Amino acid sequence: MNQLKVSIQQSINALADRGWSQRRIARELQLDRGTVAKYLRPKPATNPALGSESDPPPKPATNLTLGSHPGPASLCQPLATEIEAAVQVGLSAQRIYQDLVRDHGFKGAYGSVKRFVRRLVQVYELPFRRMECGPGEEMQVDFGQGAWIAEQGRRQRRPHLFRAVLSHSRKGYSEVVWRQDTETFIRCLENAFRHFGGVTATLVVDNLKAAVLQPDWFDPELNPKLRAFCEHYGTAVLPTKPAMPRHKGKIEAGVKYAQANALKGRTFGSLAEQNAFLAEWERTVADTRLHGTIRQQVGTYFYQAEQPALRPLPAAVFPCFEEAPRKVHRDGHVAFQRAYYSVPPEHLGRDVWVRAEARLVRIFNQHFEPIAVHARAEPGRFATDDTHIHAHKRVIIERGADYLVERCRVVGANSGAWAEGLRTQRGPEAMRTLQGLLALAREHPVIELERACARAVHLGLWRLRDVRRLLQHGEQVVQVDFLQAHPLIRDLSHYQLSYEPTPNSAP
Repeated sequence: MNQLKVSIQQSINALADRGWSQRRIARELQLDRGTVAKYLRPKPATNPALGSESDPPPKPATNLTLGSHPGPASLCQPLATEIEAAVQVGLSAQRIYQDLVRDHGFKGAYGSVKRFVRRLVQVYELPFRRMECGPGEEMQVDFGQGAWIAEQGRRQRRPHLFRAVLSHSRKGYSEVVWRQDTETFIRCLENAFRHFGGVTATLVVDNLKAAVLQPDWFDPELNPKLRAFCEHYGTAVLPTKPAMPRHKGKIEAGVKYAQANALKGRTFGSLAEQNAFLAEWERTVADTRLHGTIRQQVGTYFYQAEQPALRPLPAAVFPCFEEAPRKVHRDGHVAFQRAYYSVPPEHLGRDVWVRAEARLVRIFNQHFEPIAVHARAEPGRFATDDTHIHAHKRVIIERGADYLVERCRVVGANSGAWAEGLRTQRGPEAMRTLQGLLALAREHPVIELERACARAVHLGLWRLRDVRRLLQHGEQVVQVDFLQAHPLIRDLSHYQLSYEPTPNSAP
């Protein structure tokens, strides 16, 4: 424990011996008044009946009237009427002090006026206001402790007691569970709505982690799964103010009632056994009691006044799904349960929210707006949407040979003809060569490329290197065609030998 230095302790007692008050000592030494009182030298005990010769004579009793107090008379007492009138008008102590100095020549200090005003203004604690709700408006929920469960072959365990109470009729629902995670909490809420046969307009919950991620009285951050549950059932969650249990006083009393009346001193063999007992207790005990506030039998009043006002249940139960926050990897995918799902490229490196249902995986941004939907993939598999691939990262060969040939036709007729002939001559091998031809179109003038492709088609050259060579040499590449006739070349008929068969030759 922290202790003051000995020198400061001695200073406190020395100043006290001079007759200084604790307030003055604390102000002089810059200490707390409680600290000064703690270190003051204790006074010797005296017989209250006999007193001591050194004791000062007792002070006469003071008549405690308005504006008076035990001790010396206040300098404000002669001006009590003026001060009371100023207090009733609503003036501050500082303003009253200024008016007294200006109008009445008051010689006292501001602290004297402030203490006098404080005694005049008697502060009354305002009573709490009871908040009652109409039928079907509100359901309050909370967790408590269930009864011990002694399962065979296992040590005793104590489950959590979930209880829901309708604020108007005080109709309740109780269930014990092993966990307080979001999925369990949602299933308990759903069981309560199904038990009541309808849905309330609002749902008052505590700031438990399963429901509220960031407590805030004005703008709490709810668990996304709970928000989706409320949208499914058409209700709204209103978390209470942190550390303010009276905001849900009906469920606070309801949990205590269930623990004390139904479960205290009991032990069950299983969770199902305790839940069966709670269901019977709600029907035979809690519903039949005459509630002390509403002065009605709870079960009868619920069926007559509140159940008709509940909102209808949805056609289907809330779907079971798993969800978790994820960060988009550099490959544009998020990993969830060892499978990988693509997202649009603008979300690269950002945090997203993945929600996996039985057959679908939905991905949301930080505002919980849907950005991608995939069929659920097996572990180790990639689910990639073609629309999520950026145009700069899309491989042109993936679009097929027809697309490449069409692109070559856009360059020019000769380029298209050479591309078509290339595909015919070389088949699948032509895919990369077609990409090379499109690259040449970006490097050379179209006129030169068209001339080179025309020559290549004419010569039957189907290699890209031939087109490059034609582009480099241009008109230097000459084709040597053999002449069919020339004056210096004899006709082939001059070289033909006449053939006459001899008698000995074979026919």
